[in-house]
Amino acid sequence: MIVLSTSLGDITVELFTADAPVTVANFLEYVDDGHFDGTIFHRVIPGFMIQGGGFAPDMGERAARSPIKNEADNGVKNTRGTLAMARTQEADSATSQFFINLADSTFLDHGGRDFGYAVFGRVTEGMDVVDRIAAVKTANRGMHGDVPVEPVIIVSLRRA
Repeated sequence: MIVLSTSLGDITVELFTADAPVTVANFLEYVDDGHFDGTIFHRVIPGFMIQGGGFAPDMGERAARSPIKNEADNGVKNTRGTLAMARTQEADSATSQFFINLADSTFLDHGGRDFGYAVFGRVTEGMDVVDRIAAVKTANRGMHGDVPVEPVIIVSLRRA
């Protein structure tokens, strides 16, 4: 379990260590290093997802470690309240960025349109906070779209 403390409230997450061991180990290494502290949810799309873990409030990108193996073939689905790893078009490109699904997004599951996005946890408390984040006003900021106008800060991410 982890607690994700944001500027809009706390979110408690259960991690799926048995289903996504590589992903969870990678995520916890970032947690233990304090990587997420002071980052923002930089991409908010109502009805879809909120994404964070890679940018500071000034949209400066945080340095990340090497990409990990994509575990999207673990059978866990991208449903409302689950956490999954963000990645580029390359299947094995996830580093620190993650997202919380706001709806069931079966098209992100393994084999839906491509290899898929690895689900590695689910929100157990604080979906009201997730929904508050999803409701913030967004705009374009430089080359980034769907960026909250008022930054939603990840104050800390720690083991429960």
